[in-house]
Amino acid sequence: MVIPVAMWSPKMLRVIFLLVLIQWGFVVSYGRKGFSGGVWVQPGEKTCIGIVQMKHRQNVVSIRYFGAVGDGKTLNTNAFRTAISHIQNLNRRGGTLLYIPTGVWLTGTFNLTSHMTLYLAKNAVLKASQDTDEWPVIDPLPSYGRGRELPGRRYISFIHGDGLEDVVITGENGTIDGQGQVWWNMWRDGTLKYTRGGLVEIMNSKDVIVSNIVLLNSPFWNVHPVYSSNVVVRGLTIIAPRDSPNTDGVDPDSSSNVCIEDCHVSNGDDLVAIKSGWDEYGIAFGRPSSNIIVRRITGTTPFAGIAIGSETSGGIRDILVENVNIYGSSVGIRVKTNAGRGGIIRNITFSEIYLDNVTTAIKFSGNTGDHPDAGYNPLALPVVGDIAVLNVVGKNIKTAGSIVGLKASPISNICLANIHLRGKVPGFSGYSWNCTDVEGSSIGVTPAPCPQLQRPGSSFCYNVFHRPN
Repeated sequence: MVIPVAMWSPKMLRVIFLLVLIQWGFVVSYGRKGFSGGVWVQPGEKTCIGIVQMKHRQNVVSIRYFGAVGDGKTLNTNAFRTAISHIQNLNRRGGTLLYIPTGVWLTGTFNLTSHMTLYLAKNAVLKASQDTDEWPVIDPLPSYGRGRELPGRRYISFIHGDGLEDVVITGENGTIDGQGQVWWNMWRDGTLKYTRGGLVEIMNSKDVIVSNIVLLNSPFWNVHPVYSSNVVVRGLTIIAPRDSPNTDGVDPDSSSNVCIEDCHVSNGDDLVAIKSGWDEYGIAFGRPSSNIIVRRITGTTPFAGIAIGSETSGGIRDILVENVNIYGSSVGIRVKTNAGRGGIIRNITFSEIYLDNVTTAIKFSGNTGDHPDAGYNPLALPVVGDIAVLNVVGKNIKTAGSIVGLKASPISNICLANIHLRGKVPGFSGYSWNCTDVEGSSIGVTPAPCPQLQRPGSSFCYNVFHRPN
C-alpha cells in the first residue's frame, strides 16, 4: 500500500530526511548502539579488549556537515577544526562520533576533544597537508627539554590531543596518510626548522583507543601516547618506506597501563619503542613507563623489532612482550640506554618471539643514544636488570646476541631460556655472543651464550621460566 505524501506522519518525515542525509554522508547512524570499531579475536586468545571500553556513540555527525569535500584537493582544515569545536561545545552525554565517509580528505593538523570518536569509513583517507604552515609549532615535551631532533620547539602532530578522556580513533581500516616525503627530505637536506610532528600524539590523557586503521608515511613517529594511562592500540597497519627516517611504529612514552596488540608494521625505525624521557629532563620529570603489554606484532624494519629506550630516564618497568614475529630486520629484541640517562629498567619479559633474517637476535647496550645538550650528568647511570628472554626461535641469524653494559653499572640478572637460533651457514664462526659488564643465567640456549650468562642456580631465571601463564 502506498501512503500519500500528505498523510506522512512527522516521524516518517524525520526518518526519510535522515535516510537522505545518510545517503549523502552528512549524518550517519548504525544500529541502536552506534559504531564500535571492533576487532575479531580468536576464542581463548589473550586480548586487551575491555581494558578500555569501546564507546558506542549514538550521537553521530559527518565531516560533510561542516562543508568538507573529499576530493583529495580541497583543503578541509577549517571543517575539521570546526567539527571538533562543535562536538566539544555540544558536550553530549555519551559523546559524539565524527564520521569520515569514503573519499580523500585533505587537511592540516587538528586537535581532538574528550568523549569523541574519530571514525574512518572503508576507503576513507585522511591526507595530511604538506604545507608546513598548516602544522603549528608547539612547546617541547618537558621530559625531553627540547625537540627530539632540534633544539627548541616542535611541530604538532597531525592528529593531536592533550588532557583528554574517553577518545577513540577507529574505523573500517580507513587510512591516515601523513605524506611524509616533504618532511623526510627536509630532515635529510638540513632545512628542517623544528622537530617533525608525527601522525597521532595523545598527551596527558586517559582511556584512549586507537584501532582498525592504516597509517601511511608518517613524517616522524606514528603513534605516540605520552604522559597517558589506559591506552589500547590494536589492529593497526603501519607502513612507511624502509629509508624513512625516525618513523617509529608505536612509542608509549612515560605512560602506564598500555596495550599494543595485533598490529603489522613495516617502517624505517623501531616497530615498537618504549620510552620515558631524555637525560636530565626525563630524570627531573620522573614519570616511568609501566604496565605495558605488547603482543602479536609482526613486521620488518632496518632497526629494531621491539625496543626499550633509548630514552629511559624516567624508568621503564613491568613490561610483557609476547608472540612477536620479526623478519628482515637489524635487531630482534633491543634494550638501549646510556650514561647520563639515569632511570631503572626492570621486570621486562620477552616471550614467544620468532625471528627470521635478523642480523642480531638479542642486543642490550648501555652506551647507546645521543644527549639533548651538554647539561646532562654523566654520573647519572641507568640501572638495568631483571630481564627475561624466553622461548625464542630464530633462523637466518647472523649474530646470536650482544649484551654490553656499563663498567660502572653492569646489566644484571638476565635470564635466557629456551632460545634456539640458527645462522644462514651452520657453524659460521661469526655466529656467536658478545658480552661485557653483564651477568645472568641461561637454560636451554643454542648456541650457548657467553660465560657471564651461564651463572648456575638463578632463582630469578628458574621462576620466570616455570611460572604459569
